[in-house]
Amino acid sequence: MTAEHTPPVSYSEKLEAALAFMRDGERYLVVSHVQPDGDAISSTVVTYWLLRQLGKQAVLMNEGAVPSRLGYLAFASSIINDSEESVQTGFDRIIAVDCADFRRIGLVAERFAEGAQLLNIDHHPTNDHFGTVNLIRTDAAATVEILYDLIEHAGIELDLDAATAVYTGLLTDTGGFRYSNTTPRVMHIASAMLALGVPGHELADHLLERMTKPQLLLLQRGLNRLSFTDDNKVAWLYVPYADMQETGATGEDLEGLVNYARNVEGVEIGLLFKETENGQVKVSLRSSGKADVAAIAKSFGGGGHVRAAGCRLDGAIADAVTLVVGAAREALKA
Repeated sequence: MTAEHTPPVSYSEKLEAALAFMRDGERYLVVSHVQPDGDAISSTVVTYWLLRQLGKQAVLMNEGAVPSRLGYLAFASSIINDSEESVQTGFDRIIAVDCADFRRIGLVAERFAEGAQLLNIDHHPTNDHFGTVNLIRTDAAATVEILYDLIEHAGIELDLDAATAVYTGLLTDTGGFRYSNTTPRVMHIASAMLALGVPGHELADHLLERMTKPQLLLLQRGLNRLSFTDDNKVAWLYVPYADMQETGATGEDLEGLVNYARNVEGVEIGLLFKETENGQVKVSLRSSGKADVAAIAKSFGGGGHVRAAGCRLDGAIADAVTLVVGAAREALKA
C-alpha cells in the first residue's frame, strides 16, 4: 500500500479526503475483515450504497460468508465469499471497512493490484493506518457511525435500506445499546434511523434474542467447562472443534458466548477459546472495564477495543488457555 503523505488534521478534512477518494475513481473493491460480524457487513453494504449514490461501481468481497442472520440487509447477497468463489484480480482502488489492520483483510488482499490505492475506514484503537487515505475515529461506537458522518458530510439523504444497515451496525457493536460506547451521538443516529422507518424492535429480537439450536447446545457445553482463576477475576470457557461438528454449529453460533464468562459478578476479564478446523485457537476477550483487553490481544498479534478484542494462536487449546489467562492475570496486576 502507498503510505499517506500529508494526513488531514481535522475530522472534517478526513471526511472530505475520504469522499474525494470515492469520487476520484470509477470502480472499487469493498472489503472487510475475515469472519465478518454485524458492523463489518453493515459497513460493507452502507459503503456500497454510498458509492452507488456517487455514481460509482463496486465489487463487495470478504474472506468468509455473510452470517445468515444478516441476510436481510440490502446488498448482503452481493458480497462475494472469496474462499468459495474465483473472481478477478487486479483491483486498484480498495475501500476497507472495520479492519483493525491490513492482515484482517485476509486472502482478499491477493486480489489487489500492485500499488493499489486504499481507503481505510475504521473505529478500532489498534488500527495501524494502513491506508493511502485513513478515516479513523476511535471514539466511534462502530464503523457505521463513521460512515453515517461521511454520508451526512456529503449531504446525501439516507433511504430505508441504508438506514437499516446503519442501525444494525450500531445495534450489534453496542450490544443492543448497553455497552459504554453508547454515546449521545449513537442514540441521536439511532433515533434518526427509527424515524426513517427502521423496525428497531424487530431487529433487536432477531439479532440479540433469538438463538439457533446449535447455539444453545454450544452454550450448554461451554458452561459445563466454565473455569475461574483463584481470585475469580478471570473466567474462561472453551469450545473444541469437535463440538462444532457434533452440534452442527457455525462460527456465528459462537456469537455472544464469551459474555457468559465476563458477566459473572466479580469477573474483570472473560475469555472464550475456540478451536478452528485448521488447528488454531481463536480467542475472544472481554473486559468489565478495568483491564485493556486490546493490549492483551495485541501482545498475541491481535487487536480490538479496550473492552472487546480478539487474537489467534497456533497450537492446542490447553496451551492457549495457559498463555492468555496468564497474560490476563498480569494485566490485572498492572
